[in-house]
Amino acid sequence: MKVEDFSSRPALGVALKVCAILLFTCMSAIIKATADEVPPGQAVFFRSFFAIPIILLWLAQRGQLSIGLKPKNPMAHVWRGAIGTTAMGLTFAGLGLLPLPEVTAIGFATPIFTVLLAAFMLGERIRIFRISAVAIGLIGVLIILWPRFGGADLDRMATIGALLILGATLLRSLVQIHLRQMVQTEHTAAIVFYFSLTASILSLMTFPFGWVVPTGSTLALLITAGLVGGVAQILVTSSYRFGAVSMLAPYDYTSMLFAIILGYFIFDELPTAMMLAGSGLVIAAGALVIWRERQLGLERGKVRAVSVPKS
Repeated sequence: MKVEDFSSRPALGVALKVCAILLFTCMSAIIKATADEVPPGQAVFFRSFFAIPIILLWLAQRGQLSIGLKPKNPMAHVWRGAIGTTAMGLTFAGLGLLPLPEVTAIGFATPIFTVLLAAFMLGERIRIFRISAVAIGLIGVLIILWPRFGGADLDRMATIGALLILGATLLRSLVQIHLRQMVQTEHTAAIVFYFSLTASILSLMTFPFGWVVPTGSTLALLITAGLVGGVAQILVTSSYRFGAVSMLAPYDYTSMLFAIILGYFIFDELPTAMMLAGSGLVIAAGALVIWRERQLGLERGKVRAVSVPKS
């Protein structure tokens, strides 16, 4: 397998990562804007299918087209696609039921759940430091979710939305575990391309379950979501060529700032004090996990570079 080239240009890496996070958040806002008209499976199809041309052009420009089209373990891509597509579908469904900042906040629990799954599935040892970080993160998640399950004014649909996003977050953590094994044999180019391909095929299977003929404006938004998602995936992948994963990972949390801004100006949404408090704990816990993994010398750059597309 061809070794991928990495160089140290941290400022460029940060710029690419932040731009990618902004585009992913914009994509989520676009999907949310179409959620009342378009079912989640159909939205997943547009998000995945229209990202493929962007990815193919990128691979051709980098001279990796042949690599990207030659998987070494096809079934690994099928499983990655099945889990990731399900996570994306749950996220898109939840976006129609919850405020954008809340969806973003719950999603911050991904690295916390990844640590737990790694312990159960891969036998990784987690000592008191990471156990403490996981505990802090789980408390933060409970604070975020409390109004949806135990608050005074329960909203049934919002509770369902919270469950959908929580399920998507767990599946994204499972994808992270799967990718740790895939990158041992599969090139990043192949992982990026075949996820979009398998997601397009799998989401197309939801056609009998209620696809709609979108209006012209909605169709334009759906195609834009796919193109924006494709560009964002390329940017986040490229960012890890110029900076260490442990240095770039904390910039994932800029998505909360972008979600608050877009949520306010587009959907008239504001985060609650409880949501912000819980998010703060989850972010702190995630940052501790990232720092500890850096201290332990765990190389996760390739996995982060091909993580599940944000939504």
